[in-house]
Amino acid sequence: MARRPLPRILTDSAPLARMANFASLARSREFARTAADSASDVFHPLITIGRGLRRMAVAARGRWDATPKESRGPLLFFIGACVLVVALVPYGPLLALIAAMAAGAWAGRERTPVATGPSEAETERLRALYEALVPYLSAEGDPAPLYAHGGDWERVFGEYAFDDSGRLERLQLKYPAYFTDGEDRSRGRIEQVLYAKAGRGREYHFAWDELANQLTVTVLAALPADIATQRFVTSPGETVLGFTDPDSVQRTLPVDGEDGTRDAPPVVWRTGPRSTEPHLLALGQSGSGTTTLLRSIALQALVHGEVLVVDGTGTGEFGCLAGRRGVRGVESGLAGALAALEWASQETERRLVVANRARQSGRPAPDDTRRPLWIVVDRPTALSHLAAAEGRDDPQRWLQVPLRHGRAAQVTVVVADQFESADLLSDPVRAHTKARVVLGTATAEEVRAVLGAPPHTTPTASVPPGRGYARLGSGPVLRVQVPATPDPFDDATSEGHREAVLALLPERTVPDDTESLATVEDGSAPSHPARADGPDGVDGTDGVDGTDGVDEVGEAEPSAAEPVGAAARVSIVKGGESRTVTGGSREALRAER
Repeated sequence: MARRPLPRILTDSAPLARMANFASLARSREFARTAADSASDVFHPLITIGRGLRRMAVAARGRWDATPKESRGPLLFFIGACVLVVALVPYGPLLALIAAMAAGAWAGRERTPVATGPSEAETERLRALYEALVPYLSAEGDPAPLYAHGGDWERVFGEYAFDDSGRLERLQLKYPAYFTDGEDRSRGRIEQVLYAKAGRGREYHFAWDELANQLTVTVLAALPADIATQRFVTSPGETVLGFTDPDSVQRTLPVDGEDGTRDAPPVVWRTGPRSTEPHLLALGQSGSGTTTLLRSIALQALVHGEVLVVDGTGTGEFGCLAGRRGVRGVESGLAGALAALEWASQETERRLVVANRARQSGRPAPDDTRRPLWIVVDRPTALSHLAAAEGRDDPQRWLQVPLRHGRAAQVTVVVADQFESADLLSDPVRAHTKARVVLGTATAEEVRAVLGAPPHTTPTASVPPGRGYARLGSGPVLRVQVPATPDPFDDATSEGHREAVLALLPERTVPDDTESLATVEDGSAPSHPARADGPDGVDGTDGVDGTDGVDEVGEAEPSAAEPVGAAARVSIVKGGESRTVTGGSREALRAER
């Protein structure tokens, strides 16, 4: 039997030689790579300097090519002069060589590439936002549409920025020229889409540039809520309603906050004979801060004027003003409110007549007609409801004369009410209050109905008290945060805010009611009227013979021409009974509540 030969692979030595050669080649390559890395480390400074000199040479060649031909001769002469100076200076060539080496090392250094452009997650967010805008910013028949499904979003998003959490912070987009950017409804649809896709829960500002067909969306920071009421640096006739965004106004005021003194941009309301919006209306939900706004305005008005307060809520929110210098009265009952507003109407007419006679005779107006008078009315619709139930006149009827002629008579009317009662406001109140404030949670439609223009921001679902929007006349709609001005007699008020309010109150002109009551109980007549008489000669019963349950204490009969004096009375309605508190001390107000 013949023996079969062994496989060639076991007898041939060529494969073994090839394997040996392959191993030798691999070792050689590894050695060469190691040598190259070592040489690269050794000659790295020279490589860096050479790369830098090459970059400098390329830059010099580009500069030479950009030089006009008529300027090349003087440039060569300047270069030659520099070379000559360097050659003649001791150690000049050596210093020039060292400087060239240092410049080459700096120019040839390795620069870490900066990551540009959005990340993958940010790109997906921008693409989703672009696709959401396609149905609203595209039209059939457009030969080169900016917005199309599957289109290029980089063509329309010129600027964009994201915060650390990856949420959109700023966006600038282009829209086609045929988009109806002049219609509020069209704008509202785009703003709603951007608000939904960019992230809810934040407040966005929309700046429409109709000329350039661009829309800039910016996330607004929350307005500071740590500013309490204080003595603001303002001129007579200027009232700070609150504080807004820095880029919305061109003025700042020094204020004291939790972090010390800083400059804050205010919303300043100007009143007086030359004001275009002499009266103000504030609306909001319950607890939105409208009463706080009125209290802040009253404290600022007492610096240069007099204040008459009508509190329709009947809860004594303005009891801290009772008996203070410059306060004409603080009325909470229906009878007292009617008498006070009737006096305010007659006082306005009297000021007009006296000022007119003085001008006709060539004399300046008397001082009592030039001192500002502020009529602050909180919740007048509640008083109107009570007046209708009892068959009396509507208290808002007496605001007609101050609203129409108050600017010439230095009389300013400030009214605050709630949204659900806005329909019960009289026509003069709605027609003559050109300065408007909306506080609390409100939709864009509600803000537009009150201010006459939609806000340029997206209202948030939850806002702190005193936060809202303000518009003075035909000006822009501004965000506003009212300075904290709580009732200092409220137990829930913090000690810091209580001291801030008490520090602004004028001195008391009548004693506390405890002293007056003690004097009456002793049977001795007080040395001062324990209770100021009603407006325009109306006695303490406000024209009602004891029917309203007013307790008469130390009543005096004034002259018919004497206006109401400093307010020493607060009429508080409790349990259907109208009672009068003299002086308005903290203990008495709490007892009446």
